[in-house]
Amino acid sequence: MPQTSVVFSSILGPSCSGQVQPGMGERGGGAGSSGDLVFQDGRLISGSLEALMEHLVPTVDYYPDRTYIFTFLLSSRVFIPPHDLLARVGQICLEQRQQLEAGSDKARLKSFSAKIVQLLKEWTEAFPYDFQDEKAMAELKAITHRVTQCDEENCTVKKAIAQMTQSLLLSLAARSQLQELREKLRSPAMDKGPILKAKPPAAQKDILGVCCDPLVLAQQLTHIELERVSSIHPEDLMQIVSHMDSRDKHRCRGDLIKTYSLEAYDNWFNCLSMLVATEVCRVVKKKHRTRMLEFFIDVARECFNIGNFNSMMAIISGMNLSPVARLKKTWSKVKTAKFDVLEHHMDPSSNFCNYRTALQGATQRSQMANSSREKIVIPVFNLFVKDIYFLHKIHTNHLPNGHINFKKFWDISRQIHEFMTWTQVECPFEKDKKIQSYLLTAPIYSEEALFIASFESEGPENHMEKDSWKTLRTTLLNRA
Repeated sequence: MPQTSVVFSSILGPSCSGQVQPGMGERGGGAGSSGDLVFQDGRLISGSLEALMEHLVPTVDYYPDRTYIFTFLLSSRVFIPPHDLLARVGQICLEQRQQLEAGSDKARLKSFSAKIVQLLKEWTEAFPYDFQDEKAMAELKAITHRVTQCDEENCTVKKAIAQMTQSLLLSLAARSQLQELREKLRSPAMDKGPILKAKPPAAQKDILGVCCDPLVLAQQLTHIELERVSSIHPEDLMQIVSHMDSRDKHRCRGDLIKTYSLEAYDNWFNCLSMLVATEVCRVVKKKHRTRMLEFFIDVARECFNIGNFNSMMAIISGMNLSPVARLKKTWSKVKTAKFDVLEHHMDPSSNFCNYRTALQGATQRSQMANSSREKIVIPVFNLFVKDIYFLHKIHTNHLPNGHINFKKFWDISRQIHEFMTWTQVECPFEKDKKIQSYLLTAPIYSEEALFIASFESEGPENHMEKDSWKTLRTTLLNRA
């Protein structure tokens, strides 16, 4: 099993197809080639960076397709930092404004200004983190200052800008507070266990002493998953592309901060796997270890039924770690039929075909859901990241004629849009602070401590295990 080291739905609407919406106007037509833009069946598939930037900016008679706004703002950071893009948007706006002023048509100028504000509003709502950069905020202020000069009579544009700015600042403040909270939170303590005696006292609390209902524990895991995944934003996921592209020369200053949410969510998967292994290995009696394994199998099954595939995979991964998997005498007492079904769902053959079929079923259920419980879809994050990565690697950023391969970025954007839709689901289950506190703070064994506990439960059976056990004992005694 593999183990690893968010307001924009209104912009995208129900789909992210890239099709031109009727009534929006179009810059130069919807088929064939238009300047440096190429369309196919009404869908923009390639263009130069300059042409794509111009296509983003409204005119009096044109407003860009909302799916295009999101996809271009998301993907453009691979080629140009957001503050530089905003500067270019400002230049294009200034040029158009000067042309309109020359015509002395105030009504058209006011209409153009309103559309620019709408574009900026959608940008600040979808990607507020872009404006944490001082350069981007300065560019935003410069553009809005020029726009307000066109509406000095009734101040409607000025009011819209004030509301947009207030919402942006509130969003940035909320993210800043969340970042500070994340930095205060620490990963669960790593328990290395006593020297050569990793077993805890019999009275020490374990997961069954906190929650013995598999469904309730699965629901609390789903709570944690949704809370953590909700802190991931579209631009975070786009870093998967930009960080892995050796040709990308334009790093934003906040890249490391942006990827923190991805790393934190990744770490949660690993911690859950290690917690499962710890709970099993530290149990003294074989009968109780058997019960613990069967309990986690039931929890994983409930996670599957809920649509929480990430927790399910983490639990299975924990039970497949060597210190747990080698406990043959314990496993011989476990009713493994349910575990076999779970492993079938997570069979890696044919690119996890069985899992993808189950995920598709959960997605369809979510789309037709009548209750919030049916809307939950939490994919295996490690596999989702790999899908984005390979989609990026198998398609080039540029075509032979130098155009940006925008068809590739439609596909990536669609994947990210679907993922972000899942993250916006509100957890319908009642929160149990006691259970969540245990899941998030219970000490987990180091790899060494897991092996010690495992060998103490069931002694080494072959030469390789005997050598490992001997090496562990020597290492720990020397360390002591």
